Amino acid sequence: MTYVQGFVVAVPAANKEAYRKHAADAAPIFREFGATRLVEAWGDDIPDGKLTDFKSAVQAAPDEVVVFSWLEFPDKAVADAANEKMMSDPRMKEMGTSMPFDGKRMIYGGFASLAQQGASGGMAYVDGMVAAVPSGNKDAYRDFCKHHGAVLCEHGAARVVDSWGEDVPDGKLTDFKRAVQATADETVVYSWIEWPSKEVRNAGWQKVMADPRMRREMPFDGRRLIHGGFAPIVDA
Repeated sequence: MTYVQGFVVAVPAANKEAYRKHAADAAPIFREFGATRLVEAWGDDIPDGKLTDFKSAVQAAPDEVVVFSWLEFPDKAVADAANEKMMSDPRMKEMGTSMPFDGKRMIYGGFASLAQQGASGGMAYVDGMVAAVPSGNKDAYRDFCKHHGAVLCEHGAARVVDSWGEDVPDGKLTDFKRAVQATADETVVYSWIEWPSKEVRNAGWQKVMADPRMRREMPFDGRRLIHGGFAPIVDA
């Protein structure tokens, strides 16, 4: 089953090209270590939330943009082996000295794929989401994701991926748990929707919101879900 390493970071808007190049330069190394895909998506439609949102999750300043990114691996064993190689590889250490963002506020974690609908290909826009789900609701959440993913694909989404937190560390300043105010009996989930274009995404969401099949009770607290729209700048 696919294993996902998810990241959210705040990047100075002026550093967009430097960040894109930094990620693009790292992509071949991640592939060498076993990653099957690297995606970096630049914040485009990031709403403010009443309780939680992507900006507060990484303490983004007014001149910073939220970036939603992930690495895909064949399984957790490959991901764990890749992490060990990254820690000792001199190329990664050198890149770590010139990051065009504040790495102390980056949030990250490892997630096991729980549900996937559709297939990758031709992605030009991404909806990213993070939520806290009661750990006892894992099966109910999987069913919820499969149901909603099928509807999303019917209305234009190319691929919908939902993943369950397995290695979500605590951070000193920021982390995924604090981002969604997760309690001790909740698990952080990391999800995204790939769209062929922003136009298809906007039209698709109008159809999705009007579809009566979407009116199912959520097995988690939707008030603490954080979400936003992102434009990919690297898809390797």
